[in-house]
Amino acid sequence: MAIKVAMIITGISIVLLALYGADVAVSMGNADRDGFLPLNDMQRGMGLGGPAIILPIIAFFITLREKSKGLGGLIIISGVLILIGGLAMIFTPAPEGVERNPLMLFAPAIIQIALGAIKIVKN
Repeated sequence: MAIKVAMIITGISIVLLALYGADVAVSMGNADRDGFLPLNDMQRGMGLGGPAIILPIIAFFITLREKSKGLGGLIIISGVLILIGGLAMIFTPAPEGVERNPLMLFAPAIIQIALGAIKIVKN
């Protein structure tokens, strides 16, 4: 049962990351910098990005003693999506007055990829 719950919340994380990326892509394509969601950059990060980082980590720990290559794969997919988003952020100019720390962009992705790999190797 815990594996199913963990896979569902990791799937939610992937959907949130896809929404986040799509909204950012739309916002970069217009002069007003508005996406299709009525969120500013901070709200988008906290509302979509925050849960997308936390949910796969929760999924890993609620299934700590259980084996699942599928869950490990989903956690890795989530980490790769975060990694892609971080790379996209590095190659786009930061808004005025905003400093980006590359460590903060990539640390969650690296942690998730490592947890997914541990979940897969544990089998």
